Amino acid sequence: MTVRYPRPLRPGDRIGVTSPSSGVPKELRGRLDVAIREVEARGYEVVVGRCMSGDDGHVSAPAPDRAAELMAMLTDPRIRAVVPPWGGETAIGLLPLLDWDRLRAAEPTWLVGFSDLSTVMTPLTLLTGTATVHGNNLMDTPYRVPEGLLSWLDIVSAPAGHRFTQTPPGRYRATGFDDYRTHPDVREFTLDTPGRWTRLDGGGDRDGGGDVEAEGRLIGGCIEMLCNLAGTPFLDASAFARAESPHGLLVYVEAGGDDAFAICRNLHGMRLAGFFDTANAILVGRTSAPGTDSLTQHGAVLDALGSLGVPILADVECGHVPPYLPIVNGAYGRVVHTSDRSELTQTLD
Repeated sequence: MTVRYPRPLRPGDRIGVTSPSSGVPKELRGRLDVAIREVEARGYEVVVGRCMSGDDGHVSAPAPDRAAELMAMLTDPRIRAVVPPWGGETAIGLLPLLDWDRLRAAEPTWLVGFSDLSTVMTPLTLLTGTATVHGNNLMDTPYRVPEGLLSWLDIVSAPAGHRFTQTPPGRYRATGFDDYRTHPDVREFTLDTPGRWTRLDGGGDRDGGGDVEAEGRLIGGCIEMLCNLAGTPFLDASAFARAESPHGLLVYVEAGGDDAFAICRNLHGMRLAGFFDTANAILVGRTSAPGTDSLTQHGAVLDALGSLGVPILADVECGHVPPYLPIVNGAYGRVVHTSDRSELTQTLD
C-alpha cells in the first residue's frame, strides 16, 4: 500500500456535501447556504446529498442511509471531494457498513472534515492509503483564513508533490462563539487572545523542553472519537508506519470537549493499544475543554504520553478552537518549534 493522493480539484469539478453524522437544523440552513456559495465561488459545482436533516435528532439519517450516501460520493468519479457541514457524535456506526475493499479499489477522492469525521477519515487513510484532510468543515469555510494558515480548499486543489508550510497566527478565540442563526454570513474570526505552541515534555506547562525538529507521515484526529477505535483494525497506526513511514510518524490529537480526566483515560487507552508506538513527535490541538481541580488538559496529556520520550507540542491550531490549521493524513510532515518559530510543513508525496 502506498499513500494515494486524490487528483487536485480544478474549476468545474464537483464537491459532494453529506452529513455522515449530524445534520443541519432548519434554523442553521442559512449558514449552510452561505458556505455552499463560498465553495461555488471557487468555481466548483456543489452536489448536496439527501442525508442532511438536523431536525430529528443527533444524526442526519439512519446509519445504512448515511453509509450508502458516503460510499456513493466517495466512489463516484464525477465527485472529486466530499465535505460534511460539521461533525457530530456517532459516525462510528458507519464503519462496519462501508465497503472497504471497494474504497481501496476506487479512484481516491478527497474526504475533508474533523471532530466526529475523524472516526471515518483516519481509518480511510490507514486502511486504504487514501490521504484525507483533517481541517475546516463546510460551515467553517466562509471564514477568512488568517495569515500563515490555509483553507481545505487550498489543499485539495494543490498538485501532487506540493509542499506547503503553515505557521500559527499567534492569536486564537478563547471566549464565545458565532451565532449562525442571527449571523449566517459571518466571515471574520474573533481571535481575542494571544497564544503560541507550547512544548510540554521536559517542561510541564512551561515551554522549557528546548527546540523540536521532527519528521514523519502525519496521522491523527479527535481524541474522543479515535479512542473508541483503539485496539481495532480501524486504528492500526503501527501497520501504516511499517508500510508507509518506517522511520516513524508525526501523530496529532485534539480534545473536543471532554474534561481532563476523560482525556487522560482516553489517551492512556490509545497508548496501550499502540497508537503512539511509532511517533517521532506528538502534536496536541489547542482546546477549550475543561480541566479539573487536580488535572489540567496539558497535565492529562503528560500523564498519559509523557513516558513515551518524544517531543510533545501543545496548543497547535488543529482542533476545535479557531483558527484552523488543516493537516493531511498520510502526508509527509516536518515540524519545527523554537523560541521564535513554529511551523508545520507538509508534502503531498
